[in-house]
Amino acid sequence: MNYRHGYHAGNFADVIKHIALVAILQHLKKKDAAFTVLDSHAGRGRYDLTGEQAGKTGEARNGIARLNGLSGPLPEALATYFSLARQSHAYPGSPLIAAQLLRNQDRLIAIEKHPEEFAVLKEVLMPFRGATVENGDGYARAVKLLPPVSRRGLVLMDPPFESPDEFSALAKALRDGARKFATGIFLAWYPIKSQAEVDGFTGEVLAGDITRALVVDTRITAPEGKLSRAGLLVINPPYGFAATMQDMAKVIGARLGTAVTVQCITGSE
Repeated sequence: MNYRHGYHAGNFADVIKHIALVAILQHLKKKDAAFTVLDSHAGRGRYDLTGEQAGKTGEARNGIARLNGLSGPLPEALATYFSLARQSHAYPGSPLIAAQLLRNQDRLIAIEKHPEEFAVLKEVLMPFRGATVENGDGYARAVKLLPPVSRRGLVLMDPPFESPDEFSALAKALRDGARKFATGIFLAWYPIKSQAEVDGFTGEVLAGDITRALVVDTRITAPEGKLSRAGLLVINPPYGFAATMQDMAKVIGARLGTAVTVQCITGSE
């Protein structure tokens, strides 16, 4: 996969991931207590869907663009996602979505390794007082920053999968992070090209004494060589999260041409 997320921004996997992100943040906002969002591989924060990168792949046309015109009563997380995503041709990445949903007491730490992406991200998040941007290794910094001072929050890990050992690196970071922040919510995205590879990954994570986790598996029909399946691993999913994602899938699944499966892999919601 090409690291530059601009090629993939707004595709089917982005849509599902960002709705999940919104649902988790809405859950955290139900309590007045502050929370922290750690985004380990934040990217540039905003993507031009009419630009060269998005135009080269056309993935957004089979993602967020297919949801144009969708109306009627919508689940809260879905309605909020739409309000953030339907902003001209600029599609928000996860750090910008999070920043826009923070309250005064909440904090976002967005980490990005690549200098060019970091420079853009810093500018995108500059208006948000509660957001901090770091240039560094996402895995190492995210784990080092745990637990957050707030003792409540979400750790989002959405790595580029440009390294052959990415699954192992992600599994280790999740295990180490959950060990330091046992009450935190962890949301990890990954492409699915081999079920055996994914089973090995989830097995590595669960070996870290994780007691509650679920997966969201999304499939589409895609041309050969294109991403057709992606997953989300959620550790300590909020109460009602599985039902929220299932309700979302009923509303947008036919539009996106996706099949979404939500399954608890350990414990119960």
